[in-house]
Amino acid sequence: MASHISLVVELSSWNNVIRAHPYNAKAYIRRGMANFKLAEIDRSIQDFDTAEKLDPSVAPYLWQRGLSFYYAERFVEGAKQFELDLTVNSQDVEETVWRYLCIARLEGAIAARNSLLVVKNDPRQVMNWIYELYAGNRTPDDVLAAGEKEGNSARFYSHLYVGLYYESETEQEKAQKFITKAAQEYQLDDYMWYLANVHQQLRGWS
Repeated sequence: MASHISLVVELSSWNNVIRAHPYNAKAYIRRGMANFKLAEIDRSIQDFDTAEKLDPSVAPYLWQRGLSFYYAERFVEGAKQFELDLTVNSQDVEETVWRYLCIARLEGAIAARNSLLVVKNDPRQVMNWIYELYAGNRTPDDVLAAGEKEGNSARFYSHLYVGLYYESETEQEKAQKFITKAAQEYQLDDYMWYLANVHQQLRGWS
C-alpha cells in the first residue's frame, strides 16, 4: 500500500497551491487526484467539477472524474464522461473499458458488451488484449499470459483489468483475487495503481 502520510502531504501541497492560486483549474484536477488516492471520492468529484467550472475546455480530458463517478456509483455520469473523453482520445482502450464497466453496473455485462465502442490502435499491446477480453474474443487467461510477456507494467494492467472484468460479471471472489494481486505484487508510480488500492479499500478487501 502507498504511504498514507505521503498522500496526506501531497494533498496538503495542493491545498497550498489552491490557496495561492484559487482560479487554477489544473491545481483542482491535481487535488482531485490526491483526494481520490485517499479514497475521498466525493471530494475528488467536487475538485474535478470546480476545474471544469473554471475552465470548461478541460471537460473531455477529465478521465479521472469518470473513475471517481464509478466509485461513487454514479454510473450514468461515468459512462457519459468516458464517452466525452473518447471524442478527444478515440483510440484509448481504458476509456472505452471504463464506459463498459459503468454500463455493466447499470444494465449488465451483455448490454455493456453489445455497446462496446470500437478501438483499434491503442499503442499498448496488453491493452489490445484487454479490449478483446471485454469484446468477448479472448479469455482472462489469454490476457494474463500476454501481460507476462511484457514486464511489470503490463502484468499490473492485465491483473487489474481481469479483476475489473470479473467484477462486471459479478464474480467478486475472482475480482478480489486479481485486483489485490495487481496492487500488492506489481507496484507502479501510476494513478491506476493507486486506483487498485482504492478499489481494495472501498470493497473492504484491505
